Amino acid sequence: MDQNNKLSEDIVHLARLALSGRAQDVQVFIHRAAKRYRGELPELAGELSTLLREAPTRSTPLRRKNGNPVPVDVDSRLQLVRLEHVAELPVEPIFSGSTKTALAQLARERTEPDRLSARGLAPTRSALFVGLPGVGKTLAARWLAREISKPLLILDLSAVMSSYLGRTGNNLRQVLDYAKSEDCILFLDEIDAVAKRRDDTTEIGELKRLVTVLLQEVDDWPETGLLLAATNHPDLLDPAVWRRFEMLIDFPMPEPAEVKTAIQRFAGPDQDRLGKWLEILSHVLKHASFSDIEREIIAARREAAIQDQPISNSFERIVRSHIEEVDRSERMILAKELLENNVVSQRHANELTGVSRDTLRKLVKTNKGKRATEKESANG
Repeated sequence: MDQNNKLSEDIVHLARLALSGRAQDVQVFIHRAAKRYRGELPELAGELSTLLREAPTRSTPLRRKNGNPVPVDVDSRLQLVRLEHVAELPVEPIFSGSTKTALAQLARERTEPDRLSARGLAPTRSALFVGLPGVGKTLAARWLAREISKPLLILDLSAVMSSYLGRTGNNLRQVLDYAKSEDCILFLDEIDAVAKRRDDTTEIGELKRLVTVLLQEVDDWPETGLLLAATNHPDLLDPAVWRRFEMLIDFPMPEPAEVKTAIQRFAGPDQDRLGKWLEILSHVLKHASFSDIEREIIAARREAAIQDQPISNSFERIVRSHIEEVDRSERMILAKELLENNVVSQRHANELTGVSRDTLRKLVKTNKGKRATEKESANG
């Protein structure tokens, strides 16, 4: 088929969609056409992409009183998604270097689209967040929504799963169709609940078909929207999922410096009371996720406020609750830090860390000797 015939057929099909009043299908078709003609008719493809970006949906229809209703489950009548018109961030998120760079790239693509358009490029339409629980994946979705001033739709796929898989499929399609018709960010949490490997012999046919539907939706996601998904179990995902998402962003566990920053940030107004406890807490929480650190520090602040006691007492409780997770060599380091910083007495250090009094005395004696040697060297 020559180019003119192909173009004629596309115009007729587009007119048919427009006359049927299916605005969402019109947008999907224009998006496909822009991709298809990018090589042969770059000017046409560019104009179509511009029309998509400047479509009326950019007036945030989610905020209109007469906007489309949020989809609900047919049985419970509960909303299938959580809608956040304005993303709320209790604290500024902490992202590692590569994660921060990738998220900043996503935000700039949406706030500076002309840079991409000038080179015949479209913004990233989909991104997959990979990482253990509590490392900031949901917070990152909220951060992006705030940065590009878009409403955020959050769908927990593990929650939408129904005992009747046919209903799960309908629920999923409702949400995807709704999100594609609105100017928003859709965040699919725990995507592995649906997008499992299709070669998994324990899964039934209906669930495998759900995976296929989801992959097709990711492929057809309009340029005007942004689809984000998150998984705690990347090993469970169908391999095709990895190929469909345009960007993969890894969320690692926090590094020691990030643990310290998180403790300070979650301490809020009590940050000045951390003092010498900052190093101690950073040590015992070094294997914790951001959400775990937040829970521990907020709980300590509440405890100190309710019991009207020094917050150092609550910090001690954190150390006690995590000391069993610390091996003997690390306990020695922790005991040394407690004593060197004059945080507690030898007896108290023994109670907190389990390191014997004899060992603690030897530590103190060794440290005094080292300091005396350093002083002599400094005096020449």
